[in-house]
Amino acid sequence: MHSSFVPPRQVKIGDAAAFVGSTPRAIRHYHEIGLLPEPERGGDDRRRYGYEDMMRLLWIRRMADAGIALDDIRDAFTTDTASATADSGEGIAGILERLEETLAEQEAELRRQRTAVQRMRTEGSRMGLLSDFVTDRLKSLPEGSLRQDDLDTLLVTERIFGPLGAAVQATRFITLATRPALRADSDRVDAAEEALDDGVAVDDPRVAQVAAERHAFENALHAVIEESGLDKDDEALFDAWDILHPPTDDDEDGRREAGSMSAFEAVGKMPYDFSPARLRCMELAQELSARDWGNERR
Repeated sequence: MHSSFVPPRQVKIGDAAAFVGSTPRAIRHYHEIGLLPEPERGGDDRRRYGYEDMMRLLWIRRMADAGIALDDIRDAFTTDTASATADSGEGIAGILERLEETLAEQEAELRRQRTAVQRMRTEGSRMGLLSDFVTDRLKSLPEGSLRQDDLDTLLVTERIFGPLGAAVQATRFITLATRPALRADSDRVDAAEEALDDGVAVDDPRVAQVAAERHAFENALHAVIEESGLDKDDEALFDAWDILHPPTDDDEDGRREAGSMSAFEAVGKMPYDFSPARLRCMELAQELSARDWGNERR
């Protein structure tokens, strides 16, 4: 029996959207960005879509579902139109190749993020959010032996000097975390420095006194690090980093993290609420250290 059904030659935008699984708003956007040519309009001045339009919409939908950006889809169609054969697919093949590379990069980034989250859950602290190179250096420490201030300092150091710089600085906190008496001395000197607030004059005798205390403490800390052999571990860190990150043309020593900044750049970007007296104390302590170093070389 002959069917009386006659398929429409053209459909309105609502029917087109329903068939391809899209929305009229999305289709209008395709027109605006040049992804889909404007179709004919009927006597009511509404868009009408034919077979070729629907085929293009179906392919657009399929490619968008695959994660291809609309601009790339437009470029792919443009390339295909300019090709010698209509079904060559050269433009789409190139887009798919780039998409695969992008997805591989995203997959690697997701693995890195999952590893960081897993480290954080395992460590039970923010330490897991530091880079692998730093957390590996701290794994031997008893749980809870690191303070939040220690982790804050390592985070800043990693931002400025990269993971290698933070891993080397971790030696300081490893030493303090495992030697309560030394930690107590560190707290005492830190408190004395913090007491040099804006109410203390730069030439106040306390400034020089605290500088001398800081200098003496740093010498004591360095001596403990040498006696424990942790300084040898620092040397091994440089070797391990060079193996993992060989030097490149852009980074001659291979030790700067991508996106890291120089110490000079960081001075004007990382705020520290230090009074003039405290800054002067830091200068005097550095001068004392420089004097010691000069005497050792003579």
